[in-house]
Amino acid sequence: ISGSSFTTSSGIYAGNNSLTNSTGFNSSQQEYPSYPSFGQGQYAQYYNSSPYPSHYMTNSNTSPTTPSTNATYQLQEPPSGITSQAVTDPAAEYSTIHSPSTPIKDSDSDRLRRSSDGKSRGRGRRNNNPSPPPDSDLERVFIWDLDETIIIFHSLLTGSYANRYGRDPPTSVSLGLRMEEMIFNLADTHLFFNDLEECDQVHIDDVSSDDNGQDLSTYNFGTDGFPAAATSANLCLATGVRGGVDWMRKLAFRYRRVKEIYNTYKNNVGGKHALIYSTGLLGPAKREAWLQLRAEIEALTDSWLTLALKALTLIHSRTNCVNILVTTTQLIPALAKVLLYGLGVVFPIENIYSATKIGKESCFERIIQRFGRKVVYVVIGDGVEEEQGAKKHAMPFWRISSHSDLMALHHALELEYL
Repeated sequence: ISGSSFTTSSGIYAGNNSLTNSTGFNSSQQEYPSYPSFGQGQYAQYYNSSPYPSHYMTNSNTSPTTPSTNATYQLQEPPSGITSQAVTDPAAEYSTIHSPSTPIKDSDSDRLRRSSDGKSRGRGRRNNNPSPPPDSDLERVFIWDLDETIIIFHSLLTGSYANRYGRDPPTSVSLGLRMEEMIFNLADTHLFFNDLEECDQVHIDDVSSDDNGQDLSTYNFGTDGFPAAATSANLCLATGVRGGVDWMRKLAFRYRRVKEIYNTYKNNVGGKHALIYSTGLLGPAKREAWLQLRAEIEALTDSWLTLALKALTLIHSRTNCVNILVTTTQLIPALAKVLLYGLGVVFPIENIYSATKIGKESCFERIIQRFGRKVVYVVIGDGVEEEQGAKKHAMPFWRISSHSDLMALHHALELEYL
């Protein structure tokens, strides 16, 4: 994996929303494929008294560097601010959901990996987004990848993270499998994933036009006949086949309830309701297991999530910026991940897109349609797909391949270069 870089295309910053020349982009870096890199050993220089733009002025022909597989990355000092927020808070206090839950499948061991890495491309419906329109003072939209950018997940399951940073692969794989089970448990039990796995949507509001607004407080999802109809007719597959009006309404009801659940619990992950922790979305035993698991993953990954949250939280605190999530994970498991990893505060549900059906580039097109072309878009990720999508739409791309890339991103945000 190559080192960090931040690249742009000519003219992207023209106009009132431009990043100033103090960012130090030179002409050689305006060629998209040129990736300056900085290795972990070089990182200290970006925190010296020297001007930050020196990192952007790196020679464009510098060869990428990859950490040796037996190197162990040590953080120089604990990140300040939210260091322990994502791990040690008495978090995840939930009030009880009284709506019927769907039963859990027994043989789901590989579904999340399939949905995380799914590359199937179908034609998704594109309805007008009923979410609130963006504020007129919005200047920058930060489009984030999820796995291996904000959270370390797939590389835990494969052991590649452990091999890269000199950690124990069996321990890494075990942590990944435990988190996978936790994600599926939440998705199946409370987010209707059994019903919706084959009815995946790009965005939570994509079927809202089929919703008649019926009161769902006493609605019984377990007896409305939706799962049987979906299974028998294969109505949800990516072919674009739609069910009848009644069936589509039932589908829309499920996505509306998912949205309600997400909005109810997204702010509770920080432990704001400690007095009612004995009941809720996870239950006391799963809640404790989840807190312990997140702490173990943070320890093994040298606070990767905490570093990402520092940048996310800083962007979220700005009135003229917004965080958007575009992930190859299916929408329902993605929402479960966001809730479990404590990311719900920085990612409102209307800002989460699943690229499983249409690909990231098409998701980027939808986001541009939503926010317009007057804002500056910045793509943050580790993979080729988001990099190519950024290139096609002339968006700057910030590569995340190590802890130092996350630190540099936060530092650039602090100094308002981004």
